[in-house]
Amino acid sequence: MWIVTGRQFAAMSAAALLALASGSAIAAGESEAQVPPSESTTAPAKVVDATPVDPSVLRICASEKQPPLSMKDGSGLENKIAVAVAEAMGRKPVFVWHAKAAIYLVRDGLEKKLCDVVVGLDSDDPRVLTTKPYYRTGYVFITRADKDLDIKSWADPRLKTVDHMVVGFGTPGEAMLKDIGRYEEDMAYLYSLVNFRAPRNQYTQIDSGRIVSEVVNNKADVAVAFAPEVGRYVKESTTPLRMTLVPDDTVRSDGQRMPQSYDQSMGVRKGEAALRDALDAGIAKAKPRIDAILKDEGVPTAPVSN
Repeated sequence: MWIVTGRQFAAMSAAALLALASGSAIAAGESEAQVPPSESTTAPAKVVDATPVDPSVLRICASEKQPPLSMKDGSGLENKIAVAVAEAMGRKPVFVWHAKAAIYLVRDGLEKKLCDVVVGLDSDDPRVLTTKPYYRTGYVFITRADKDLDIKSWADPRLKTVDHMVVGFGTPGEAMLKDIGRYEEDMAYLYSLVNFRAPRNQYTQIDSGRIVSEVVNNKADVAVAFAPEVGRYVKESTTPLRMTLVPDDTVRSDGQRMPQSYDQSMGVRKGEAALRDALDAGIAKAKPRIDAILKDEGVPTAPVSN
């Protein structure tokens, strides 16, 4: 999920991080809780009160507009994983929906006790108590399969001469684009994908579907994105695409290591070890179902490091 953790610290400025932490980047939004509709029915979700804490319920913090990770119809990758774990725990999954990006779920949902668990955090996220990781994945290179561009490393010299590259703002991809000396060349193009809305003191990100479509439509030769955010689109593309995990031993020109893969966990409030332990048990029980969801979504995985 798009959360300010290790995946973003490497590239975000200190000013941007301070703004997000202090809450000046965006005002708190409204939230509501919903019981997700059954996979076998199209009945609308039932709205419930988000305040009472029922031990038979798992209140899940979720963004209603973070495709393909989280969507209000419950079809997002992380929505499906949350349901699988809740059911393995013997609890009813209840989504507490937030009308803004997932980057604010910990601050505006979990910490305010509107919900009790956030799905898809880096396992070393310092803001929360995390579960054991349930999978590991990372950033990927995406290219058209009909082009001789089987990019497997940021050290590939062809990256300096290809046409446009598309990367997310505040990601390791953006940091590496600057490191290889072609950010100025692609900057205007990248800003055009968000209608020239500057990502200063406000959350601005290129839509995951747009990142993939830029490659499909030959507007960019190479895309770099976090695999869970694009796996579905790459798999569903009618134009064959090539997707390769970026090596985790990537280093910048100054020798600084730039991690590309991350263990993924769920997070609860600090001090709530009992819930964390219950989630760990549910994750272990639901692991085959989680693995099937990831495979169905086209998300490449690696062995967890923790």
